[in-house]
Amino acid sequence: MTTPQRRSRATEAFYGRRKGKSLKAPQAEALSALLPVLRLDLSSPPPDPLAELWPVPVSSTRLEIGFGGGEHLLHRARNAPDTGFIGVEPFINSMAKLLAGVENEGLQNIRLYDDDATRVLDWLPDACLDHIDLLYPDPWPKKKHWKRRFVSRLNLDRFARVLKPGGRFCFASDIDTYVNWTLNHIAAHPGFEWTARKASDWREPWEGWPGTRYEAKAIREGRTPCYLEFERLG
Repeated sequence: MTTPQRRSRATEAFYGRRKGKSLKAPQAEALSALLPVLRLDLSSPPPDPLAELWPVPVSSTRLEIGFGGGEHLLHRARNAPDTGFIGVEPFINSMAKLLAGVENEGLQNIRLYDDDATRVLDWLPDACLDHIDLLYPDPWPKKKHWKRRFVSRLNLDRFARVLKPGGRFCFASDIDTYVNWTLNHIAAHPGFEWTARKASDWREPWEGWPGTRYEAKAIREGRTPCYLEFERLG
């Protein structure tokens, strides 16, 4: 029997901005000095065990896709020093801001990637992650653009492969159509189960949630955030 070949992102389109305003001097310095040190090298096989990615001992592993301003990732890494975090963010300004925070706080349990998250997912070994966060992803609100949404059958297949049995996929959004889109995709996927048992399970954020600037803006503008958590079956 031959091992199925992992699907590459090479034939899939990447959508989103790469760069915004000019960087402040400390951010530019952190980007040039620290990113080469913390950036995943996808040209080499992942270490076995994956925990060897980090220079400090870690007992669990967590991936955040599209960390934006980095508030959530920095908060989680600060409060869980025994967890190894991988943060993916192709937007240069967000990456520079996160790196400045990593440098200021001396965090050693973060590794980063500044390109397409699916490349990281395809690089990671089977059943290596305890947790995946996809928080306030670009909703692509126009129906003709819904195919660009990160939640898809293909990417859920990727999540299912890299998550350990019992691992968690957490999704947050303030866009109703994307929440429903995600629930429908999960319902159609055999590898996941929605963990909610009561309304507060999706209306209230997870324990230790620090909030984000985007979330605060959504609430100010009258949109209601939704917090979905799914368990990897098997």
